[in-house]
Amino acid sequence: MQITQCAIRAVLAIAFATSGAALATDGAADAAAMAKNVGDQKFEHIPGTPECMLGTALSGDPGKGPALLMAKFASGCTVPWHWHTPDEHVMLASGVGRVEMKDAKPVMLRSGGYAMMPSKHVHQFTCVSACVMFLRSDGVFDTHYVDTGGNEITPDEALKAKKK
Repeated sequence: MQITQCAIRAVLAIAFATSGAALATDGAADAAAMAKNVGDQKFEHIPGTPECMLGTALSGDPGKGPALLMAKFASGCTVPWHWHTPDEHVMLASGVGRVEMKDAKPVMLRSGGYAMMPSKHVHQFTCVSACVMFLRSDGVFDTHYVDTGGNEITPDEALKAKKK
């Protein structure tokens, strides 16, 4: 069973390609067996995301296709309202996070909590208490930030607005 999760840009291809992640072309049998501990992972800031979020690719290349990522969030870190082209699956490994989705009540996720955002579904995530999560994308992973009216805005605009 594969675990998946939330929030990142197409530039992840650059950020994560250097992390030594195994590349999976189309999710086929090209993948090699592996085992990794969190402490052995190199977490890096992901361009176009809040500074309080770090990530690493566990498998796949999010700039080329399906991928499994791990992300760490500092308490209080928010990825502002956005959507992704592929479906996004999220499982919280530790901490407490608040998932808000368009036209739905907010949900507090705790360790083991899961959320799925279908393609182009507007959502945001706030880490309430130091979070580690797994994010699974079923295709090339991109992030499209939106303003309160649902209009697409640049990452700089979204992240600056969140700092205020």
